[in-house]
Amino acid sequence: MKHVVVIGGGLAGQNLVSHLAKDKNFSITLVDRNNYCFFPPLLYQVATGFLEPSNMAYPFRKMFRKHPNIAIRVAELVEVVPDKNTVVLSNGDLKYDELVIAAGVSTNYFGMKNIQDNALPMKTLSDALRLRNHMIGQVELASVELSDRERAKYLTIVIAGNGPTGVELAGTLANLQHDILYRDHPELKESTARPQIILVDGNDRVLSAMSRKTSIYGNRTMSKMGIEIRFGLFVKDYADGKVLFSNGEVIETKTLIWAAGIGGQRFAGLPADVFGPGGRIKVDPVNQVIGLNNIYAIGDACLQTHEAAFPKGHPQMAQVAIQQGQNLARNLRRKGDPKPFAYFNKGSMAIIGRNKAVVDAPYGLHLQGFIAWLTWWGIHLIFLMRPRNRITTFYNWVVAWFTKDQSLRMIVRPSRGKEQP
Repeated sequence: MKHVVVIGGGLAGQNLVSHLAKDKNFSITLVDRNNYCFFPPLLYQVATGFLEPSNMAYPFRKMFRKHPNIAIRVAELVEVVPDKNTVVLSNGDLKYDELVIAAGVSTNYFGMKNIQDNALPMKTLSDALRLRNHMIGQVELASVELSDRERAKYLTIVIAGNGPTGVELAGTLANLQHDILYRDHPELKESTARPQIILVDGNDRVLSAMSRKTSIYGNRTMSKMGIEIRFGLFVKDYADGKVLFSNGEVIETKTLIWAAGIGGQRFAGLPADVFGPGGRIKVDPVNQVIGLNNIYAIGDACLQTHEAAFPKGHPQMAQVAIQQGQNLARNLRRKGDPKPFAYFNKGSMAIIGRNKAVVDAPYGLHLQGFIAWLTWWGIHLIFLMRPRNRITTFYNWVVAWFTKDQSLRMIVRPSRGKEQP
């Protein structure tokens, strides 16, 4: 049996392993720092209390328990030793015949230490839970604050980055402020301090990676929802509760959500010249790392430029990761004559708020409003891992839609006592 080691169980790694699982010619070790996979496009719904983590996450061992040729290792990659076909993990070494790096990306703070220390990122399930605790906690503090000026700091939210993550967070938070805030906290009605959401980005339009028609609709809709959009600005610093913008303006807030950038992860042992712009690993048309024989990279971690439509690499989106994982699995099973990866763009979408979404589908089809919102629902349910995830998520969404409410507004923090193994 050929031993394939897969680093990272995100959408790319998960799809690769799933498509190799029934082939008895392979033994597979899936390495991930977590013991579960999750569906990244729904992270913001955990952060805003519409979903529990178990709605959009699933344990690896349960997912692959029927496949004896699959082993799970909860660890982090420390170093790759190509000449020995070995990876050094945080809990030991591992030999491989084929190595696949599907480790995704990490949050990029562009070297700004204060932002790294004080802003709230949105890349992992832990980030989403931390953000949920933080935002609920800020409203609780605002409800007992006597000074309206101080209260405004707790109720002001600045979101850096107007891509899908930033837009979906802003829209959902605006709905929560409108539908729930004063029902839960009637004491805030008498205050002159009002909740404020500020979305800032250096681009000249929201959802800039999507069509201009989509951006126009998104901008108009978010403005009607009371979201303040600042174009052509960057966040330069965040310290002592003050956000400094590139034009010198300062806004006082207790919450800066960082959805402004991602960067690849660099691993010791890989040659420096295999890392391209953004820290992504350069690969050939079949996802093999340039200059290395039996090491591959897929998903957000890789930079593949052979397709004319994507001279700077494919977009770092879920569907690219899924398709690359599936294509590499087919190539490994072929045992020769690998097929170059060809990306099929199935479109992109973003939800803006209740009954409001946008969809850019293939062949120039554009949807917006309620029909796009229903499409967003259906597509995201299909891509969840298991039937249980789909059922519980659908139930939560339906209840939230009818009641304009959600029940997951609990602040749950881990104990401060000694951590148990």
